Amino acid sequence: MRAALAKLYALAGALGGIFMVLLLVFVLYSVAPGIGLWMQASFGLPNPFNYVARSADEFAGYSMLASAFLAMASTFGRGEHIRVTLFIQRLKGPARRAAELWCLGVGALLAGYLAWFSVRLCWVSWQINDLSTGLIAIPLWIPQLGLAFGTAILLIAVIEQFVVVALGGPLMEEPAEGGAPMER
Repeated sequence: MRAALAKLYALAGALGGIFMVLLLVFVLYSVAPGIGLWMQASFGLPNPFNYVARSADEFAGYSMLASAFLAMASTFGRGEHIRVTLFIQRLKGPARRAAELWCLGVGALLAGYLAWFSVRLCWVSWQINDLSTGLIAIPLWIPQLGLAFGTAILLIAVIEQFVVVALGGPLMEEPAEGGAPMER
């Protein structure tokens, strides 16, 4: 079961990465005409990007939404979410496990709340045929799917970690530090 969930988290993370690349593509597509105008005004060169980037910012926003929420479960599973462990790191033994369970329980409640309303938002948008207000009228439930699936998968990941800790499994640890030191 855990192997299947790990594959689900990895798939969601990969989809989040694909949407991050799409975000880059849409941003570059919308910025290119301005660069062409700058080349024309500054150097007298012909403008190679002589077009108007319509709705690129809208698609960039949708891609950003999907990339952020689809990658949440994968990031959580690797322990790379920011955790404030000022108090919990000082606890040892059963007290630490109880504190972890409390934090994961609250996290599951919050993730469940977010998932419920994200799925509900997507469902209502589908029911009323809610459309975007840009030049290209897109049914809003389509970009909201990334939000709904991402939050639902995050909820599954938090509940899985809660069950692991409750059954005596390893506690969540901070990822090993590596690379460049943080600036202070």
